[in-house]
Amino acid sequence: MAVDIVYETHSLTTDNEAGRATGWLPGELSESGRGFARELGRRRPVDDFAVIFCSDLARAVETVETAYGGWPAVARRDHRLRECDYGELTGMPVDELARQRRARIDAPFPGGESYRQVVDRTAEFLRDLAEGWDGRRVLLVSHSANRWALDHLLHGRTLADLVDAPFGWQEGWSYRLPDDWRR
Repeated sequence: MAVDIVYETHSLTTDNEAGRATGWLPGELSESGRGFARELGRRRPVDDFAVIFCSDLARAVETVETAYGGWPAVARRDHRLRECDYGELTGMPVDELARQRRARIDAPFPGGESYRQVVDRTAEFLRDLAEGWDGRRVLLVSHSANRWALDHLLHGRTLADLVDAPFGWQEGWSYRLPDDWRR
């Protein structure tokens, strides 16, 4: 069998609106972001999923809580679904971050991590997902770097192509995780 994954990024934050790279800071949804999160709950009914996993960063948790009314019994926070840690450059303008992405595929941000490290922790999460949720449909709410990791790991796209492309928001992405993934 397999795990069917529906992936959504956290909703719009005040940092997104200000053009700042939040990294591992908690972040908070903007008023528009809270509206988009409520729309997520209508667009993706909770009954469609066996479980919801989200990053443990506040903006992802707030997205899930706003979308699903705090559905705490089933929503699971996982630190492996965190955004890339920009270290000393956390809070930098997003335009500056975009210019550095390719150089940070394997070389960590100063005091932070590389995109390859995000891929590694996302892969670890996927191994656990394959073992525990075979044959089920799950929702993941996380960050752009984790979506790149999923595209790299499950669709074979290169990290260089992913980090060079502009972020194209859409109403979710779908992935299929084979039950024997990376055993």
